[in-house]
Amino acid sequence: MNAAQPLVSCPEDNLDDRALVARVARHRDREAFQRLFLHFGPRIKGLMIRSGSDADTAEDLAQEVMLTLWRKAGLYAPERGTVSAWVFTIARNVRIDRLRRQSSRPYEDIADLQLEAPGASGEEETEMRQRERLVGQALADLPAEQRRVVELSFVEDMPQAEIATALGLPLGTVKSRMRLAYAKLRERLETVK
Repeated sequence: MNAAQPLVSCPEDNLDDRALVARVARHRDREAFQRLFLHFGPRIKGLMIRSGSDADTAEDLAQEVMLTLWRKAGLYAPERGTVSAWVFTIARNVRIDRLRRQSSRPYEDIADLQLEAPGASGEEETEMRQRERLVGQALADLPAEQRRVVELSFVEDMPQAEIATALGLPLGTVKSRMRLAYAKLRERLETVK
């Protein structure tokens, strides 16, 4: 791609995510990366905030995910799934790595700590993390086509009509898959409160 040509005038401007990742992998195309960043960055940040991170940490994690995408774009395999599934898998792994690093920090001497007003107790935190893990496992156990519509609806915040268009399915099929997924999740998570 000629550096003098702006991306806007380029006929490649309508490329899908797979093509953008391929351009990043093959040519280290900064404009393709920028488009991916503008598309996925806010979604990743939102996911991190919904997962319990504060805004600054969520921003750091989103940047770390996008840096990983830049470095590992050549590892994306279209036959294994969509770009968004790959990116959100990276996001999940980055978040898990961050949590592991935080939990492996040396503990402070409790005698030196100032006690603060009670917030979430250690037991509540443990229960919350256990619930997150159970929900994540329940989602992972859904059939792929049901999991995909749930991902698009909640992770990418797409309305059902857009999901139907994106997947090339009738709207009724998308609604049916969502209903089946909800039923399976409800059944699996009934005991989790």
